[in-house]
Amino acid sequence: MVFSSIVFLIGFLPLFLLVYFVMPKRFKNFLLLIASILFYSWGAPRFIFVIVITTIIDFYLVRLMDASENRFRRRLLLTISVSVNLGLLFYFKYSNFFIENINVALGALDIQPIAWIKLVLPIGISFYTFETMTYVVDVYRKVHKPLKNFWDYQLYIILFPKLIAGPIIRYHEIADQIKGRFNSDSLDNKITGFIRFVLGLSKKVFIANAMALRADEVFNEGHDITTSAAWIGIISYTFQIYFDFSGYSDMAIGLGKMLGFKFPENFNNPYVSQSITEFWRRWHITLGKWMRNYLYIPLGGNRVKSPARLYFNLWLVFLASGLWHGASWNFIIWGAFHGIFLVLERAGLSNFYKRIGKVPATLISFFIVLNGWVFFRIEKFSDALVYFKTMYSIDLSGKVLSLNKEYYFFLVLAFLFSFFTLFKMGEKIQATVYFNQYTSGRYILMTIVSVVLFVVAIGDIASSGFNPFIYFRF
Repeated sequence: MVFSSIVFLIGFLPLFLLVYFVMPKRFKNFLLLIASILFYSWGAPRFIFVIVITTIIDFYLVRLMDASENRFRRRLLLTISVSVNLGLLFYFKYSNFFIENINVALGALDIQPIAWIKLVLPIGISFYTFETMTYVVDVYRKVHKPLKNFWDYQLYIILFPKLIAGPIIRYHEIADQIKGRFNSDSLDNKITGFIRFVLGLSKKVFIANAMALRADEVFNEGHDITTSAAWIGIISYTFQIYFDFSGYSDMAIGLGKMLGFKFPENFNNPYVSQSITEFWRRWHITLGKWMRNYLYIPLGGNRVKSPARLYFNLWLVFLASGLWHGASWNFIIWGAFHGIFLVLERAGLSNFYKRIGKVPATLISFFIVLNGWVFFRIEKFSDALVYFKTMYSIDLSGKVLSLNKEYYFFLVLAFLFSFFTLFKMGEKIQATVYFNQYTSGRYILMTIVSVVLFVVAIGDIASSGFNPFIYFRF
């Protein structure tokens, strides 16, 4: 089940909120846990047991680790917990990929391939695996004490607003909210949370879906496309993936706020970035922070003595980031592609960006990101190279793409909402809508607008039947 589905919007969510808001505080977490289990089980009933078993193992391993003063024993328990979580992630997400590549190598040597039954990927495993690891690492580092109640820990892992596609919430960011959030529960949180949810839903349904129609039309044609169609395809996908994922993050943050939680922001207008380094401070922010705190810093971070080691650490982190997105070479290449530009910026390219000014640097960075999405979207490297060839040649022999006024309208909206914070007025409008305290008049206006958008979005989903979600498979 995803937030933009009819089942969730007119079935699960209203029923859950109705019961949750009238239920006494002492039972709210129990209801939220049951609802989260049902939410996950709706699409993957078999895999709920994987989450339950791993959380049981982690909970008691971390309790033993926290109670121990022996450094070796603490490290051993940390290693066991991390190994279990990474082992399950590797088994379910990466074993198919590695077996396929081994079989390709064996086939080249005329050796019998390894027999293997392809595994089905549990929904959201990349997200909740990283969160289980933050729990054990945060406790090991004594950043925060472990939870005393197993069901509280279960709720942290399986909390449905952030279960399928994040944000990736580190344990210490939410630990005190699991029971302490009721002290700050308010009508303001409920209303502004609903508004944030609807704004995210609107980004997903109206802009991302409109862009996805054209992107799929182009990429499904294979090699039989013109140069103009290739550019339309990748521009559409560039906006699709941003409004798809950031819209879903907005919905998650809004849902969390309605329930009293304060989730970290996950996007901050990434396409206005003036470098790839800045892009990764604005895109999928919680993944970037996770990689920084749990991989980059343990590797030595910026404290390494050699520039070569610093560049290697940066590149390795982005290889890992690419692999986190999927078990396929195209994701690894995409991660390496971004890693190369981060290294170049550390080596001096960032100085060039500063000299040329804000707008040129933004355009160059956006151009680099757009080209990188080709690797992300196309699974085979050879097909990606053909696509690049079509983009950068004048090929008029392929299928001509027919575009309507509706597409152009939403393309203009996508450009507008992606870049309007380049200017002070845009930043002011965003702060007014998303972050500043509402006046009475603004409450009324935004609530009316949100209700209208909510109804129209439901009608659009029900009538079109086209409602993809890119990050559902991660």
